[in-house]
Amino acid sequence: MKRFTLFIALLTVVGFTIAQPTKRITLEDIWSNGTFMPRGYRFIQSMKDGEHYCVLTRNGIERYAYKTGEIVDNVCSFSNLSLPDIEDYEFSADEQKILLSSGFEPIYRHSGVSDYYVYTIADGKVKKISVAGKQRLTTLSPDGTKVAYVRDNNLFYMDLSTDKEYQITTDGRMNHIINGTTDWVYEEEFSITKGFYWSPDSKRIAYYRFDESNVREFTMQTWGALYPDNYNFKYPKAGEDNSVVDIYIYNLENASSMRLNTGSENDQYLPRMQWTNDANILAFMRMNRLQNHMELLLANATTGKITTLYTEDDKAYVEVPDTWKFLADGKSFLITSEKDGYNHIYLYGMDGQLIRQITSGNFDVINICGIDEKNQKIYFRSHESSPINTDLYVIDFKGKKKVCLNYDVKDKINDGYGEDGVKDEKYVLGTYNANFSNGCKYYICTFSSANHVPRYTLHDSKGNIIKVLQDNANVQQRLAEYGREKKEFGTLTTSEGVELNYYIIKPADFDENKQYPLFFYVYGGPGNQQVTNSYGWNDYNWFRMLAQKGYVVACFDGRGTGGRGAEFKKCTYRNLGHYECIDAIEVAKWFGKKPWIDESRIGIFGWSFGGYLSSLCILKGNDVFKSAIAVAPVTTWRYYDNIYTERFLQRPQDNPDGYDNNSPINFADRLKGNYLLVHGTGDDNVHFQNALDLVTALEKADKQFEMRVYPNKNHSIYGGNTRLNLYKLMTDFIERKL
Repeated sequence: MKRFTLFIALLTVVGFTIAQPTKRITLEDIWSNGTFMPRGYRFIQSMKDGEHYCVLTRNGIERYAYKTGEIVDNVCSFSNLSLPDIEDYEFSADEQKILLSSGFEPIYRHSGVSDYYVYTIADGKVKKISVAGKQRLTTLSPDGTKVAYVRDNNLFYMDLSTDKEYQITTDGRMNHIINGTTDWVYEEEFSITKGFYWSPDSKRIAYYRFDESNVREFTMQTWGALYPDNYNFKYPKAGEDNSVVDIYIYNLENASSMRLNTGSENDQYLPRMQWTNDANILAFMRMNRLQNHMELLLANATTGKITTLYTEDDKAYVEVPDTWKFLADGKSFLITSEKDGYNHIYLYGMDGQLIRQITSGNFDVINICGIDEKNQKIYFRSHESSPINTDLYVIDFKGKKKVCLNYDVKDKINDGYGEDGVKDEKYVLGTYNANFSNGCKYYICTFSSANHVPRYTLHDSKGNIIKVLQDNANVQQRLAEYGREKKEFGTLTTSEGVELNYYIIKPADFDENKQYPLFFYVYGGPGNQQVTNSYGWNDYNWFRMLAQKGYVVACFDGRGTGGRGAEFKKCTYRNLGHYECIDAIEVAKWFGKKPWIDESRIGIFGWSFGGYLSSLCILKGNDVFKSAIAVAPVTTWRYYDNIYTERFLQRPQDNPDGYDNNSPINFADRLKGNYLLVHGTGDDNVHFQNALDLVTALEKADKQFEMRVYPNKNHSIYGGNTRLNLYKLMTDFIERKL
């Protein structure tokens, strides 16, 4: 289901005066009370007419007019339906039916099963689809007469006029065969769980079949019963076998499936597929195992004939395109690529020939958020003003008439409270996102900056504000009431001449004649960014709380991170952790030379890749860092999944030094400072095995450290009081050891 989540509080715009800070931030404010978290309505969808949009509320689905931002009516009221809490919805193409879902039960980080219902607007009746058990990925056919879904690893569809269910596949079996959805590693690393797609004429369904029989299983114990249970699932670690993936096209008229010839090489990836506007042509993406060669292929759904549309190669790796969109004219498609050194938008013909590069320059395009084919315009987000900012632009199909749609400085965005976003001569800078109406006549803009909570405004296509939907003034007011600590941005140049971005949060009563302990937050993974001009309510306010306790908090984006082009990002290829650790140590030393930093009290904290980097830093930089916290860290890339790891390191059998030269396990004997290791035993992503092997290495080296284990908790370590408990643990460690 297509959706755009908006976290919106009150719809009333209220002016506030800036209060003097009288309160101190507590962990309960952050993790229990939601003091700094915007509230809101969810899942906004444009209607077909492009003049109205719908919003999901607890009571129903409300329809609003784009022209005014005012409510028009209630399309579906839940109070009369006796349904459990509805969590998502999808309109049929004719907007006469609504597919509703509830009771979501997670499987992994992005996947899960739900109950599904179809609501008919004309008669107000609702019927349950998932009568044989919860199902996955239920999707209406384009003509609205059928739904398709996955249950027990098999693909089904139901005729809504007869309620008759048809089973498309029969060989689905846990840990063996998956039909219509994806395996663990595709879900995690290619961000794809939906594995089937209706043809535009509703006569065919294209679907994935994963044979994971030869993928080795990983076992996690779940605790709580008298005897722990073992949960086994397929997890392909670096260098190990993957699922064999095929694409089939099912014909509803004759109930037959045709397997496409996706190539003679099984050791490959098929990370994307979609139908073109021709109901007989399916497009899919093929990549080699090392992910440095990518092709877009077209398949004839009648004959099965395969033709090549587009190819791309890279000396390191090819990113899966953020956008590949087939245009309604049937003659062209848009695709994003880093081929010129930065991520940009290209227009190609259906003959595979380049028509033109639409955007260009020394900045990355993040994504396309709207395509107005009638007026030949593309709306996109980019880092044009700075890697720390996300700007909103429009450009025509010829690559001309580019206009920035950021707030103009004349637009009043503070409404009498708090701080505005950072400004240049003309525009308010920060982080923008946009949800466009069908036809791109209107859009809803989401804006935040480092010290400014999200703001939501309704605009016409030229960027003019129609209405301030919500400014989260109450949350902004609370930020002022709970202290003046804020993010400040800067740059530094390393000894190798590399300029790095950072932010810093100082105590409100900062005195440059005093010395303060420095607490670093790091992530550092390929393409990731942490130094962004955007609001983050959780860790941001924890960092502010630490500043209130007398710490200076800092964060930087080193080599390998995103927003600065392919060369900067891919310089860590085959040597993951090397430059990232060098940069972290050098940045810490750079700050340590400041007269107001106590260089004997520098700490570092990270989660996941950040936990890997914080662990590596306190070992390789044992003369720089006094303390480190590592949450759910990778400790050897040999234990991590192959799609992610081989993309950056190649296979371990091809590049063993790349795996071992920067593994914290191999440097355990260098530990001098204070080390806190945290992991959940139910982490299906970065396995608890990583922590245990590091523990073994530290014990072998006779090193003392602290450790906290969260039974059955996954990579995110949350649920109930878990996050509050974790942050109390880390805060206590910082106060004792830094």
